[in-house]
This record gives sequence, C-alpha cells and structure tokens, in this order.
Amino acid sequence: MRALNQAQAMAANQAFGLLGKGDANGALAIARRLQGEAPDAADANHLLALSLGYSGQSAEALSYFQLALKLLPRQPVILTNHARCLRQLERHEEALTELRKAVEYAPGFGEAWMELGQCALQLGRNALAISAFETALKGDSQSARGWHLLGSAKRAAGDLEGAKAAIEKALQLAPNSASATANLGATLRLMGRSAEALECYIQARKLGADDPQLTDATVGTLTDVGEMEQALKVARSLVAQHPEFVAGHVTLAHLQWEYGSGEQALADFRASAATQADNYALQTALIGFLLGARQASEALERIEQLRRQVDNPILMTYQANALELLDRPSESGPLYAAAHQALGNSDPAFLNAYVRHLLKSGAAERAAELARAAIAVDADNQEALAYLSTAWRLLGDEREYWLCDYERDIALLDVTHAVAASGGASFMADLQSTLDRLHKAHTEPVLQSLRKGSQTPGRLFGRPDPVIGIAQEALQHAIEGWLRSRPDDADHPFLRRRAKGIRFTGSWSVKLRSSGNHVNHIHPEGWISSAYYVALPPSVVAADTEQDQSGHIQFGQPPVELGLDLPPRRVIKPEVGKLALFPSYMWHGTVPFNDEHPRMTIAFDMVPRH
Repeated sequence: MRALNQAQAMAANQAFGLLGKGDANGALAIARRLQGEAPDAADANHLLALSLGYSGQSAEALSYFQLALKLLPRQPVILTNHARCLRQLERHEEALTELRKAVEYAPGFGEAWMELGQCALQLGRNALAISAFETALKGDSQSARGWHLLGSAKRAAGDLEGAKAAIEKALQLAPNSASATANLGATLRLMGRSAEALECYIQARKLGADDPQLTDATVGTLTDVGEMEQALKVARSLVAQHPEFVAGHVTLAHLQWEYGSGEQALADFRASAATQADNYALQTALIGFLLGARQASEALERIEQLRRQVDNPILMTYQANALELLDRPSESGPLYAAAHQALGNSDPAFLNAYVRHLLKSGAAERAAELARAAIAVDADNQEALAYLSTAWRLLGDEREYWLCDYERDIALLDVTHAVAASGGASFMADLQSTLDRLHKAHTEPVLQSLRKGSQTPGRLFGRPDPVIGIAQEALQHAIEGWLRSRPDDADHPFLRRRAKGIRFTGSWSVKLRSSGNHVNHIHPEGWISSAYYVALPPSVVAADTEQDQSGHIQFGQPPVELGLDLPPRRVIKPEVGKLALFPSYMWHGTVPFNDEHPRMTIAFDMVPRH
C-alpha cells in the first residue's frame, strides 16, 4: 500500500470539497483519475467509493470500499462509510458488523456510534440504538442530531417520557429544527397529548417542513382532537396534492369509512387506483383495504389482475386470504403452500395466515408445527401463540391449559372503590359523559373486532382530561397489584414476561349499540389486554349467566371464520366498575345484546415495564 503524493492529495481534497457542495459528478471524475493513478492507495479507493455512493451508484461503490479496507482493514472512517453504503443497499446486518468493528477499533469515534445507532434503530434493535446514541453523546453532548436520534430510539422502545426529554434537548440546541419539532409532535401524540402534538405539527410546517408524511400525521391528530371536518378536508387535499403518496389514500379511506360513508370511501379509493394503474403499492393498499372491509370478491378480482402483470409470494398470500374469506379452502391451500415454499419460515405474519388455513382445513398437527415456527422467529408473537393454543385444543393436547390457564390468568378486578376515592361518587357517570363526547364515529373501524359500534380515535390515556387521568391511575395501580400475585415461570410465554410495572401501548373506548358485539380476536401488540366496564345496558346487568349471556365476555373460543365450532372455555358477566384482565394471545369476544342502552368500555393493551 502507498500514500498519495502531494499533488494527488491536493486533488483528493478538491474532490472532497466538491462532495461537500453536492457536486458528485465533479468529484467522481477526479476520483476515477486518482484511483487509476494509484490503485494501491487506500485513500484513492475510498474517495472513489464515496463519490460513486454520492452519485447513486452504491453497488459499484462496494468493490472500492472493499479494496480500501483490504489495504486499511482497521480504518474506522472507511468502515463507517462502507456501512452507510451497505445500508443504502438494505444490507443492514452486514452494515452493523462493519460498525461494530469501527467502534471497537476507535471507541471515541462519535460518528461511528451515531451510524451504529441508526443502523440498529432500522433493524428494530432499540436497546442497542439507545446505547450507541448515548455513547456518542458522551463525546459530544451538544449534538442536536444525537439528542434527536436518541429521542427517536426511545420512542421506538416505548419510553415516551425519555423520548420527549431527549427531543426537547435537541430543540434547545437547534430550536428551528423542523424534523425535531415534528418528532416531538409524534411523541406527544403517542402520549395521548394530541392537542400539543397538533401545535408541533403546525410549528414544523412554519419551520419549513412540507412533506406528505407530516400532513398525514396532522390528519390523524385532527381526528384525535375531534376536528373531523377539518381532518377530512386536509386528507382530501393531501391526496390531491400527492396522489402517489399511498398512506394518504389509506388515511382518507379509513376516515370516510368511520366518519362518513363506507361506499364513498370505497368509491374514492377505487377512482384513485384507476388513475394510477402502475402504482403497485397503491393497488395492494386498495386490496388490503377491501379485504379488511370484507369485500373479498372484488379483492380477489383485483389480485388476479395484478398477478397477471407482476407476481410474488405476497400477492399469492393476498389471493389465498381472499379465497379463505370466500370459503374456498381447496383453492387457497395450494397458494399458501407455494408461498411457503418461496418464503420459508422467516415471516411470522405469513405463517400465521397459513396456520389459519390449516386449522380451518383440519390439519391441526401441521398448524401446530408452523405456529411454533413463527414463535421461534418471534417469541412474543401473540397471534402465533393463539393459533398454537387452538391447534393443541384440536389435538387434545393438555398443553393448551398450560399455555391458556383460563382460571389463573384471567382476572376480574373491582376498581370501583379506587376510582370513587379519587373521583367521587358520581365518577362513573362523569367518565361515561366524558367518553360519550369522544365517540363521534358512525361505524366501527376497518380491521377491528367490534361490530355495530364506535371506537374513540388516537390514544385515550394521556389526554389532558382529569376524569380520564383518574381512571388511568386507578387502573394502573390495580393491574400492578395483580401482577405482584402472579407466579414466576421462565418457560411460560405469559408469565416469563412478568414485571413490576406495565406500560400502556394503546388505549381506547368502545361503545356498542344494540345487537353489537366483539367478534373473537386477540391483541397482537399487547402482553396483557383488558376491558374496563364503564356502562352496561339494563338487559346485560339483569342477565342470568346460566340462562342468558347477553353482553358477556367469553374466552378461548376461536374466531367463527375458522369453522371449528368450539365452545368458549370461560364466560364472565361484566359489571360496571370492574376490570377484566387476560393474556393478549387469549381468544376473547363478547355475546351480542339487545337493548337501546349502549355497552361502553375502556380497553387498553400493556407490555412489561421493568
């Protein structure tokens, strides 16, 4: 290996200057000449690799990064830039390996730690990302970018208070950062503080942010705060201005479905898809919406048309799912098998879809095998655990009762005295009145379990409402007390996650009308799920569990679309002021009721907080 001579070094500095000014082509011309003159100089190969990467030729850049590293294998700057190139090519695991080397060889190189954090965040390794950003900030505590990224990592990990503090620190250092302001808004929205989030989004736009993602988030936040007309107006404007932005079409369709007309939602989505026949992402988004809206025939027709143009295992799975909804398992089975041959056991979401088909088709042993394969990839996959319990039940395997202990792991806690102590004797009436004001939807959301009812938008807990705050505090205290009584079991999917505290991952209220119910389902994002009974119809209060189970909650009965005709394992009569708790992977639903008075609950999902 040799170094560049003085003239070559000056030319290299000129090329780096051009890269800094955004002139990748000018830098590339110099870099190619230098590498031709000095092919055994690490700096020449590194410069050419960087110039190629800046000009969008990342694949070609890799070979020159490798030449540079062959000459200087422990050089942290080259390792870090090589990792950036790998990330551009979506080779994230390889990038992470390079970055680990960079920080090992140069523990004080802050940029390598920053890049390591971003790579880990992209891979969903949030703890590693947080650690990397914190290490970088030890070397440069005044880095606004570092604090902003640390906030993003903490938000991804569910530490919303920590995320808020980190992003606010970034804004102290760079108060005009539009991206940090928008990130603070996203964090506040997850905390249930949607009015403050909306202010952040407005401020981010004033600071120069004008991307469709920000507008889409603004639509969701307007919905959270009850500004439905404005939300629909902004959503329509977003679709008109950015017709290629798929998330905008999905947002508008969901808004129209819940707060306007379902027919209009479908008509507008179809019209948009018709004008962009080559927009594959938009076509598949419409198909997904149709499947969620149980419009399986139309979805199937569109899938078949799309598969004639382009084909892949995902479209095969969509087609199989549509055929399942149409009760045509003899046609869906070969499609699932073909997709499985292509995808293998790497994708739990696909495996869960295949397991549903296998259960419906009576292949319980194969269903159990693939459910366990999904759990091997994602040990906390609540859907896979639910299907495994059903497969074991069909096989007469006693492990069903080990996985789903319908007595030990289901609780009905009385929170009446706790909320009365904080909110007074009229608290439940006040809570019902507060929630009533939030129930503005005309119909249930797509892809949710409720039928003939409404669900509040956004996060319920965290809203600056004292009545909701009292309920949240009382419920959290009751849950954490119950958790202390749970046994330890390191091998059990539910009990092994036992912690001293819980963190809410989602919270909402459901208001069911007469003949409404929750179809049997699970909560894929939770560990513990719940139903807190705020108001019950007189017919449900008077129901005799032995003779009449109207409005009751039932556990252990798989979804009716599986066609298994299995009865519930346990049925509980709800009572106002009581809280039902259960593992998120346990099948649960409610029995329809007939009454002019609504059935109102607060529901929320939780994960461990250590």
